[in-house]
Amino acid sequence: MIQIEVNDTEFEAELHDNQAPESVKAVQEFLPLESELMHVRWSGIATWINIDEIDLPEIPRENHTVYPSRGELLLYPGYRNEQEILVPCGPTCFKSPAGELAGNHFATIDATASELKQIEEATLQNGAYDVTIQEVQA
Repeated sequence: MIQIEVNDTEFEAELHDNQAPESVKAVQEFLPLESELMHVRWSGIATWINIDEIDLPEIPRENHTVYPSRGELLLYPGYRNEQEILVPCGPTCFKSPAGELAGNHFATIDATASELKQIEEATLQNGAYDVTIQEVQA
């Protein structure tokens, strides 16, 4: 289980150890993470965290998708673009100037559609928000 704190709002997310074991392991190795949550530029109703400065191991495509559902966290280890964690908050098609990207669905946030939409709208209107992600006991 991971905890995500955005601007004094906390969410929990279930890790998908069985569906994306290498992605989950890689994320656990760099947690806790303090960064910025930004609005996506290309992907629809979503936010993202740039993790390009993290030295990730080679991660295979696992449980990957271009069209994540709301709350399905994707780890993109930088196959054709910068490394990131995508946080879909509504209809999303994961893409960049390089075209569509498939990220590894490694966790799912326990949040309502309204809560996620509020975060997406806030980043669109106000810019980046501080975000902290850490592992917690279930």
